Amino acid sequence: MLLFGDNSSYGPNQIALLIAAASAVLVGLYHGQSWHDLQEGIVQGISVALGAVLIILTVGALVGTWLLAGIVPTMIYFGLELLNPSWFYAASCLICAIVAVSIGSSWTTAATIGVALMGIAAGLELSLPVAAGAVVSGAYFGDKMSPLSDTTNLAPAVSGSELFAHIRYMCWVSLPALGLALVGYAVLGFATEASSTGDTLIRMQADLDALYNINIWMLIPLLFLFVLAAMGQPALPSIFAGALLGAVWALIFQPDRVAAMAGEAEGVTAGLQAVWLALSDGTTVSSGNQALDDLLSGGGMSSMLNTVWLVICAMTFGGVMEQAGLLRRVLQALLRLIKTSASLITTTILTAFSTNVLTADQYISLVLPGRMYKAEFADRGLDPRVLSRSLENGGTITSVLIPWNTCAVFMFGVLGVSPIEYAPYAFFALLVPLIGIAYAYLDFKILRLAD
Repeated sequence: MLLFGDNSSYGPNQIALLIAAASAVLVGLYHGQSWHDLQEGIVQGISVALGAVLIILTVGALVGTWLLAGIVPTMIYFGLELLNPSWFYAASCLICAIVAVSIGSSWTTAATIGVALMGIAAGLELSLPVAAGAVVSGAYFGDKMSPLSDTTNLAPAVSGSELFAHIRYMCWVSLPALGLALVGYAVLGFATEASSTGDTLIRMQADLDALYNINIWMLIPLLFLFVLAAMGQPALPSIFAGALLGAVWALIFQPDRVAAMAGEAEGVTAGLQAVWLALSDGTTVSSGNQALDDLLSGGGMSSMLNTVWLVICAMTFGGVMEQAGLLRRVLQALLRLIKTSASLITTTILTAFSTNVLTADQYISLVLPGRMYKAEFADRGLDPRVLSRSLENGGTITSVLIPWNTCAVFMFGVLGVSPIEYAPYAFFALLVPLIGIAYAYLDFKILRLAD
């Protein structure tokens, strides 16, 4: 983190994980384990995440075609309709939530829409820490609840639950937390007077309308994916079907964008080439507006390869730590303090948070506690969804509150507000772990295997 800052997730963390795994291998060899057994542990650890890896790659394909088809731009366009100076903080949170759900990335949301909202907040002479807290809250709600998010895929993969079942179960914590956060932002917003109007977002809507064919039909693929999720269909074929539907929508509704992607190719070949590139390498937009280009460019399977690399390295570390008995040592010490299911859930949330503090990376905060506590949750008759939700409550959400965590460093870089300043106003991130712990001790919506 000291050397690479917010770029540490793009290679340095992977190397650190592999070196740490090598150290664990040496400890295992010293205590009499064979290399064959340790390698089996590594292979087993990686195999746990292979389902998530396939989904992550398919998510990249879906984002690519949905950007090309104008599906994501349409969601952003209608999201911007919600903005009103009197409701700026609450509306900013809600807009970022809509965008993050649609693209599955809190970082992209903050770096594009979030930057625009921070500029408007400065122009309106509103509190920048509160505005940054609203952006972070909305972005991380969307990231947490989107089937396109890598962390939302990773948590159920580590715990053994199913993606859409995991998301539905998280609603019991995330929706009340978002509702309370919106109330808080509304109260703060009504106590502040704006000095001007949000012309920047109006111009962004005009640019979106000029680039894409924006209409209500663009939301049908989103509805299609939601219906499949509600029907309990498996995530991988559902998301891939959504990606292919996005490709069809691009050919029907966005011929100009398809032609721009195809380059010099013509006819049927041009359309095929454009959607193929969107599926594999994502979509590129060159409008002259850099912020808009950053928002509308991306996706494709290739965009997920760094995440896959990080997941494989993290699971390598977790696998050898488990095989060498090191996780068992840590777990035995912690389990002495755990007497009830409520204390197990609380300890899991606190362990995920502590891992965020110690390792500065949200992926590791999901993988290591997930590996550590999976068997104990099963032994106590708790559904795997309880574990996956607890991992997200303590890991994904709290990463943005820790100043040296990669997520917080990134937010500081793009929003220009220190995590120490915006953390008191990141209501969603503060409320989620507290609500998760409260549910545990109230025994509210804590699923058992018998259920």
